[in-house]
Amino acid sequence: MTHFQSIHVEGFRRLYDLPLELRPLSVMIGANGSGKTSLLDVFSLLAASASGRLSDKISEFSGIGALTTLDRSSEVRIELSMAVPQAEPLIYDLSVAPSGATYQIADETLAQQRQPKPPPFKYIDSHGSDIRYFEVDQGNPLRPTWDHNPLETSLAQVPKMFQEPEEFRTQLASSTYYHVLNVDPRAPVRLPQPMRPATLPGRDGEDLVSCLFYLREADRDRFEVIEDTLRAAFPSFDRLDFPPVAAGTLALTWRDSNFSSPLYMHQLSEGTLRFLWLVTLLQSPGLTAVTLLDEPEVSLHPELLNLLAGLMREASQRTQLIVATHADRLIRFLDPSEVVTFDLADDGSVTAAWADQFDLDAWLNEYTLDEVWRMGRIGGRS
Repeated sequence: MTHFQSIHVEGFRRLYDLPLELRPLSVMIGANGSGKTSLLDVFSLLAASASGRLSDKISEFSGIGALTTLDRSSEVRIELSMAVPQAEPLIYDLSVAPSGATYQIADETLAQQRQPKPPPFKYIDSHGSDIRYFEVDQGNPLRPTWDHNPLETSLAQVPKMFQEPEEFRTQLASSTYYHVLNVDPRAPVRLPQPMRPATLPGRDGEDLVSCLFYLREADRDRFEVIEDTLRAAFPSFDRLDFPPVAAGTLALTWRDSNFSSPLYMHQLSEGTLRFLWLVTLLQSPGLTAVTLLDEPEVSLHPELLNLLAGLMREASQRTQLIVATHADRLIRFLDPSEVVTFDLADDGSVTAAWADQFDLDAWLNEYTLDEVWRMGRIGGRS
């Protein structure tokens, strides 16, 4: 699976100068305010920019001024590399800076080393209003012949016949951010849902019923894995059913061996409902190239975290999974190669290190990884 190899963030909130290797499964742990959610927000900003929604996303974040590092930076710069089979990686560099009441895309390049080296070959080479794309047929960088929106990235406006930039753009644009699931009494996940094709349960669980019903009918093996996981988590769980409640609308019921009547979604506990949604999400065939998951441990009993770790590890074979967590118990069930710790430096900026960069062999002979973390041997305790 092609994946993003590294990211370097400068001037984004506390991420004043943060280089970070990215792996198929990257589970970030650290204190509140140590930048974990900010890194997820960086990816959501990049995904929006690759989809032509940079202006909307910056507005959602309260403007570019609210994103730059206080007192230390006047622009946000992000460099992202993506592996390319049998070739050098693609390197994307984006700088966004305030401009009056709005912002400007100061610099943007998409480059790749080719023989002979250097300099790198540039698919996109934009600096302010000087926008250039490499035209394959003519073999030269040319200015766009179409109306180019200066508030959206050149990557979002690249012609689709340019294969390498379009593959990079598509993969980046597909990044999907899942916050903690809303399980309020009238939340979408607790209500009957209209039937529609769905290979994902939705950010708010609005397609959970449709997704599970689709899996039961079209991908029985995957559906059975979900039910088997639920049985491992909840020994009295029997099965899921889908009673119709109106034309084209289904409910989801939870059959429990302790009760003669089924439990409807509005009767399930917060932890049970969130775990059901997580299992379905991580088993979904529609996972995008990058999946961003914030605090998946919320409301879960500690005994469920072992199952969650296994689900994340399996899902990372089908999506690049980047997770932010506060649960030290969760990392007990992870390998050091899957855990990256975030710390605050004395100046308030963020540093990050992979757990397997520390010499832990002797410690792990005596302690679990979460105990090693609590002792401060791998950082993440600021």
